[in-house]
Amino acid sequence: MALFTKVKDVDVHVGDEVKVTTTYKDGEKTKKQIFAGIVIAIKNAGENKSFTVRKMSTSGVGIERIFPVSWPMLEQIQVVKSNPIRRAKLYYIRTQVGKAALET
Repeated sequence: MALFTKVKDVDVHVGDEVKVTTTYKDGEKTKKQIFAGIVIAIKNAGENKSFTVRKMSTSGVGIERIFPVSWPMLEQIQVVKSNPIRRAKLYYIRTQVGKAALET
């Protein structure tokens, strides 16, 4: 179980609040999309390594997204806040409601 990984020369740990910028194609235009949330898991090793980011939407619904580390559409990752958590997976955040889910 991985507690941290290196993504685009940035160390990402489980429990960190991150902003992940991805690119996607909309017709002929290339657009950027930002997904900000808490890293709750880092899985696998080597080429197949991925990390899961969870955020709370404005209506209070949790949204999770899995990003492969070697994905070519992954443009940038920025660590907003680093949390000293000593667990490999933070799946217990899924059951917490409101501010308790954000205060890891």
